Amino acid sequence: MPSVQPSRSVPDARLQGQVIAVTGADQGYGRTISSALALAGADVVLIGVNTESLAVHASSIEASTARLRGPDDDQPGGTAIPIKADVGVPLDWRSAQNRILEIFGALHGVVHLADKRAHGTFALLSEGEWMDLFNCNVKSTVAIAQLVRRYLPETWITVIGPHLDEKGLHVSPQRGALRGLVESAHTEELRANLVLPGRAAAGEEALDRPLSDAVLALALPELSHLLGNILRVPMPPLPSLRVSDVNQLQGMEYRRS
Repeated sequence: MPSVQPSRSVPDARLQGQVIAVTGADQGYGRTISSALALAGADVVLIGVNTESLAVHASSIEASTARLRGPDDDQPGGTAIPIKADVGVPLDWRSAQNRILEIFGALHGVVHLADKRAHGTFALLSEGEWMDLFNCNVKSTVAIAQLVRRYLPETWITVIGPHLDEKGLHVSPQRGALRGLVESAHTEELRANLVLPGRAAAGEEALDRPLSDAVLALALPELSHLLGNILRVPMPPLPSLRVSDVNQLQGMEYRRS
């Protein structure tokens, strides 16, 4: 009797042919989102400042897509390449944008992580930290939108904004600026949407999947008519640590000290 071959999941090709850049792709929600886009068939460009972690994540994505597609599947898409760039610096983003065009000849979409969190409360926020938040979350978004409009007006932008569980008066002007940009982007013939996750990233695919699903939906060509939307994405709560887990973590810290 012929041997029964183990079944393999059918490759997802919904985003095949799409080239999508993800900023902050080697940490937080950027890791989960970039992996989900690649598994849906997109060629993903991982943008960040840490060359080593970007390369490691790119290798992980390619290994995952290769396992899904199998050795005999030569369908294009699902690749990941790392590019070092600080998107808070417009010239860095411009250079990354040019590099993407050299490699792929197109850039269909940008997922920009504008969700840097403050370390302290509003009352204790220093001027330096406020400027860092503004540069990372607002200035970078405006710069990317401007350069996309100037050189790639057909490219869509999905912004991941400050998390809904982040409190403090300093968060309101950031969300307000991003909201205003997204809602008015159509006046510059840009397609932009803002996604607000309910909490910070958990670092686990299953717990962070609702946000990835929302971003993937906005990337689908058949939903290209959606623009100017502010999407609030509820996220499943993080599991509570058991007492045994806390004791184990404390023991690890003690052994390292």
